[in-house]
Amino acid sequence: MTDCGCDKAKAELEEYLHRELSTKDFQDISEHLENCEDCTTEHLVGLTLTLKMQKACQEKAPEELRATILARIQQQT
Repeated sequence: MTDCGCDKAKAELEEYLHRELSTKDFQDISEHLENCEDCTTEHLVGLTLTLKMQKACQEKAPEELRATILARIQQQT
């Protein structure tokens, strides 16, 4: 494998975090992150934000609020 370089690693960080890359690209970026402190720092920031967003998106509105909103939507249609 060859080091993909900072430009590619940073440009494809989002896809890397969500594992939306080909196996080769994923491996190339993983290898780059092992050897580049700057990109590793960006990766950790991106990973932290991704995990926080995933956690926040799991929360649900209270059932009473959901029922109120659905009732208002039905009134509008």
